[in-house]
Amino acid sequence: MKRFTLLFALLSYSLFSQKVAPVYPIPSAKQLAWSELEFYGFIHFNMNTFTNVEWGEGKESPSSFNPTALDCNQWARIAKKAGMKGLILTAKHHDGFALYPSKYTTHSVAKSPWKNGKGDVVKELSEACKKYGLKLGIYLSPWDRFHPAYGTDDYNQVYAKMQEELLTNYGPIFEFWYDGANGEGPNGKKQVYDWDLFHSMVNKYQPTAVQFSDAGPDIRWVGNERGYAYDTMWSPILRDKIYPGCPDFDNYRNGQENGTHWVSPEVDVSIRPGWYYHRDQDNKVKTPDSLLKIYAASVGRNSNLLLNIPVDTRGLIHENDSASLMGFAAIRTKSLVNLLKKNSSDPLFDGKNSTYWMASPKKKDIRVELKTPISVNTLMLEEPIALGQRVSSFEVELVDELGNKEVIKAGTIGHKRMITFKERKLKSFQIRFTGSRGPVLISNLEAYRFISTRNEPLFQ
Repeated sequence: MKRFTLLFALLSYSLFSQKVAPVYPIPSAKQLAWSELEFYGFIHFNMNTFTNVEWGEGKESPSSFNPTALDCNQWARIAKKAGMKGLILTAKHHDGFALYPSKYTTHSVAKSPWKNGKGDVVKELSEACKKYGLKLGIYLSPWDRFHPAYGTDDYNQVYAKMQEELLTNYGPIFEFWYDGANGEGPNGKKQVYDWDLFHSMVNKYQPTAVQFSDAGPDIRWVGNERGYAYDTMWSPILRDKIYPGCPDFDNYRNGQENGTHWVSPEVDVSIRPGWYYHRDQDNKVKTPDSLLKIYAASVGRNSNLLLNIPVDTRGLIHENDSASLMGFAAIRTKSLVNLLKKNSSDPLFDGKNSTYWMASPKKKDIRVELKTPISVNTLMLEEPIALGQRVSSFEVELVDELGNKEVIKAGTIGHKRMITFKERKLKSFQIRFTGSRGPVLISNLEAYRFISTRNEPLFQ
């Protein structure tokens, strides 16, 4: 694609050789590495796939689990082509059925007719991920509607032992996913979870893995399952005030400017209306255009995108889901092309996270004039989050080739922020930072033209 020469007028940018002090909290090495992944997949495949429900009751017969053509290589191959960096598998959902032959439950694939009880879905996916260069993640619901120990102190040890199996037998794990659901078990009791024990198991056996729940400890739920983060999206959060299943979580979903811990948000959304496969949803798969909008509203709002793919009763990703994912990959390739000329000597345009533009006390704005107007509908900014998240509010003034102006007000930036708007021939733009925690640092600035599958502007 043709790129355009930039002229900079009133570009208030400063290069400083001295080190800049971090604004705390800051991400750990594993949290920083996780942020760089940006996009990966969820695989909901379990007993619910065969009983055609979203939440099982724990009374299902293991004989119901019998995929006819299960192929984890197909899952991994499609995920890789879609641009995903990893896959997280539902090793055990709320009904308690385990996709691997655990020693600590009798409700698992070992009791199913699939492969005469000798199968192990976790192992097959682990091998497929290694083959295709993907990272493996594990979802293990703490809620268990089958296990007879659920609701007693013994169950916490059972869960921890299942964690140990999954964390030691299948290679590196990049993310361990807890579900906040906590209902009654078969004895009518609810479990008081030993979160300190659960977290310690992951830290012991997979210290580079991040742990997900409403409250982290490493990454957190965004607060909805519709595929978007919020205009204000802080990675810092008052972590000690929330917990998985917290009833007033909505008060914390945006994070807090004065947050005590770094716990970045993750956007989890399904490519279909349901999380599990249902035949009557075959024609309700999200379109590539919808997925690109979700991408802009998740990755483009300081979050990672965890896109769910419900594997069908054959044990395969359905053709409709695969087609949508391939279309999504294609329009991302076309759309995520930086229209601003790369300049290796300018920290704003060198494409590196290790360098940055720094606002000076008297000049807090960035102004860019384009020698040739370009069709644009998205601007992207990044902060060097290794030094903390700083910008709390900013505004962008757009000027088209006819001199028409529009001002867009926005909240936080963080790892990545995309500002989308009606496409125009952009002549110049100015970014004014109106609120921050410490000096403003911007590591990258890019411009895109997000387009639909019909090669039309996606943001009209």
